[in-house]
Amino acid sequence: MEMIKPKKEFMLAAISQANFAREKGDYAIGAVIVKDDKIYSVGYNQSKISQNPIFHAEIVAIMNATKIANNRHLEDCILYTTHEPCPMCAGASVFAKLRGIVYGARFEDMRNYRLSNSNGDYLWRTVDISCEEVIRKSAENIEIVKEFMREECLTLFHS
Repeated sequence: MEMIKPKKEFMLAAISQANFAREKGDYAIGAVIVKDDKIYSVGYNQSKISQNPIFHAEIVAIMNATKIANNRHLEDCILYTTHEPCPMCAGASVFAKLRGIVYGARFEDMRNYRLSNSNGDYLWRTVDISCEEVIRKSAENIEIVKEFMREECLTLFHS
């Protein structure tokens, strides 16, 4: 299979979803699922506004895509996300059998931001297990493209 060539338009769509999450009062994290070089589904972080800890942008985008596909597997799909997926979201990517993941800001960026900027409203919790480690320990061969448009994604952090 051909290597993923990330496209700016898809990360810009994920950034748009992140900005929508921020406007709603949640963490500014957004994701899109791409299939056949078109946006297939979208998701924005909803954990604060829904009071549901699993409603990360990536999970929402995967749930929306599986509903559209009427299938739990998304083998021909690529997840674009503004932030490196947490272990839960990376695991969901494995279980969904995604073809690839393209992310912007790194886990370390989030951890460093949390250490200096977290407050009562925005804690930016992190688990020190990389997306790459989760994928490497799985049976799936999910391609990862790291730090795509990282600088643009870093502007989404807020306190």
